Amino acid sequence: MADISYSSGNGVHGKGFVLNGYRKSCWYEEEIEENLRWSFSLNSILHTGATPYQDIALLDTKPFGKALVIDGKLQSAETDEFIYHESLVHPALLHHPNPRTIFIMGGGEGSTAREILRHNTVEMVVMCDIDEEVVEFCKSYLIVNRDAFCDPRLELIINDARAELESREECYDVIIGDLADPIEGGPCYKLYTKSFYESTVKPRLNQGGLFVTQAGPAGIFSHTEVFSCIYNTLRQVFKHVVPYSAHVPSFADTWGWVMASDTPFALSADELDLRMKQRIKGENRYLDGKTFSSASTLSKAVRNTLDNETHVYTEGTARFIYGHGSAHRNTQE
Repeated sequence: MADISYSSGNGVHGKGFVLNGYRKSCWYEEEIEENLRWSFSLNSILHTGATPYQDIALLDTKPFGKALVIDGKLQSAETDEFIYHESLVHPALLHHPNPRTIFIMGGGEGSTAREILRHNTVEMVVMCDIDEEVVEFCKSYLIVNRDAFCDPRLELIINDARAELESREECYDVIIGDLADPIEGGPCYKLYTKSFYESTVKPRLNQGGLFVTQAGPAGIFSHTEVFSCIYNTLRQVFKHVVPYSAHVPSFADTWGWVMASDTPFALSADELDLRMKQRIKGENRYLDGKTFSSASTLSKAVRNTLDNETHVYTEGTARFIYGHGSAHRNTQE
C-alpha cells in the first residue's frame, strides 16, 4: 500500500493519489510492513491511473528520478533500475552457451527487453504482459526503453503468460519471469507455483535451457516472505537452482532472483567476464563476473533458511509479500 503525502505549507497534511493544485512539499510513502514505512520526497506526480488489473503511478522523485509504482509497490526507479534488470537478465543469458530465443513473462516497462537485446546472440524476444495499459503507459513515459520497443527482434504480446506459453508450440533457450510481486489480489501470484513451473515453464525450454525469475525481497529479515519458498519450489522442478541477491536502494531492501536449469551452472567469474565481452553491446554498470559470484554467496542466515525451507508454492498455499493488489482491495469495498 502506498500513499502520496503532501504539505500545504501551513501544517496541514493529507494523503492520496489525487493532488489539487501546487504543494510546497510532496512525499511518496510505501508501507513495507505493518510497522515500517519507506518514504522519499517528490518533485512531481507525472501520472496516476488504474487498469483492469492494477493501479499505476509514475512519480518524479528527488532521490531516484522517475519511479514506476504498481499496486502500491515501487517497481523500478530511474537511477538504480539497472541493478535489478542487469541482475535479472545477464546471469541466465551468459550461462547459456548460445541464447537465441527468449520469452519474458511480464516485463511491461521494457527494461528487461532492453537488457536482453544487448546480447548479439539473441534473434527473437517474446515479451508477454497481461496489462496493455501498463505497456502503453511505459512506452509513452519511459524514454530510456523506446529503442527496445522498436527493435525488430522484439515481439510484444498482450496476454496471460501461462495461456501464451501453453498455446505456443515453440520452445525457448531462456524464459524470464519479470512479474509483479506475489501480493494478495495481484495478477501474478499463480505464476510462482510448482504446477506452473512444472507443467508450463519447463516443457517450453529447449534442451539446456534456463529459467530465471525475480523472487521478491531477500534481506536478512524479509527473505522468508517469498524468496525462500520460491527457491524451494524451483528445487522440486529443476536439478540445479541458484539463488542470488543484490541491494537495490530504491526498494529499501536486498532483492532476490532465482535461476534454474537441468544443466549445471559451471562458469567462473573470469568465464562470465569473457562472455560479457564477446556478447554484450556496451558496458554493464553493475554486473560482472565477480559481482555475480558475490551475489550468489548469500549470508549465513539466508543460507540456513533456504537449506531448511520446506514450503512449496501452490495456489492453495501461496505466500504473499506485504500489501494487497487492487483486485483484493476492490472485494473489500
